[in-house]
Amino acid sequence: MDVAGSGVSGNTADALMYFWFFLVVLSTAYVAYDAFTKNPELTVMKWGWVLVTLYIGPVGAALYVLSCKEPRPGTHERFVAPLWKQAFGSTIHCVAGDATGIMMAAVIASMLGLPPWGDSVLEYVVGFGFGLLIFQALFMRDMLGGSYLRAVRSTVFAEWLSMNCVMGAMVAVLVIIRSHVPGTDDAGSVRFWATFSVAVLAGLAFAYPVNVWLVANHLKHGMGTVRALGEGGEAVPAATAAPVSAGAGMDMPQSEVTGEQKAAMATLTLVFLASGVLLAGIFGDLG
Repeated sequence: MDVAGSGVSGNTADALMYFWFFLVVLSTAYVAYDAFTKNPELTVMKWGWVLVTLYIGPVGAALYVLSCKEPRPGTHERFVAPLWKQAFGSTIHCVAGDATGIMMAAVIASMLGLPPWGDSVLEYVVGFGFGLLIFQALFMRDMLGGSYLRAVRSTVFAEWLSMNCVMGAMVAVLVIIRSHVPGTDDAGSVRFWATFSVAVLAGLAFAYPVNVWLVANHLKHGMGTVRALGEGGEAVPAATAAPVSAGAGMDMPQSEVTGEQKAAMATLTLVFLASGVLLAGIFGDLG
């Protein structure tokens, strides 16, 4: 199908995109309803799932059901305990913030007519800033002693590693598609938003492995419930708290990861980010 062209093929492609966004609306409505009426997760995670589902539609809803939806009342803590589900929660939290910042930057870049390289730089800076300063530090400060600055210091390394993977995948997808398909760089076009959906899905997929490592090494939180952690993640009185296992993944104990291991992982994510930029330059137009 020639989505870059006009006529029947182009109209069919656009129609399929509109149908996709119809599914996005249904999926987002379902996740929002279930998360805010039936799920005991922290509020920030509920918003994270809603935002990511808004970006990737039925895929986000499916991931929510598989890894976060409470199967039966009172079973959520045990259901989300496995590492792979905790890592999904961590990835969703990251992508919700980063992708929202990237989306805002992409819209601004489209309005200003920035070149692809300028668009990509703006997306990285705003995406990382929004993810760190809002979705990580601001929303998680109660978990980290109530200090915003402490929350920033505690989350900046993990957020940076995760952002490198998100942006490495997204920059390749966005630049390559925008270079070859007309309308995908125009925020007023359905193709712009369809491209963004594909890019977020790629960012989510490639950020997941590093989040498994981060959660497994207690450098990043997973998922937890208000029954164990209270609203916002602050400690609740012992008399009313759920069993300790209910907060599995949300605590961030002192990591035993060495400085060399952190440096190696940082290097790996930078190589991935650079690879994404390289692919964008080879198969797309960064000029």
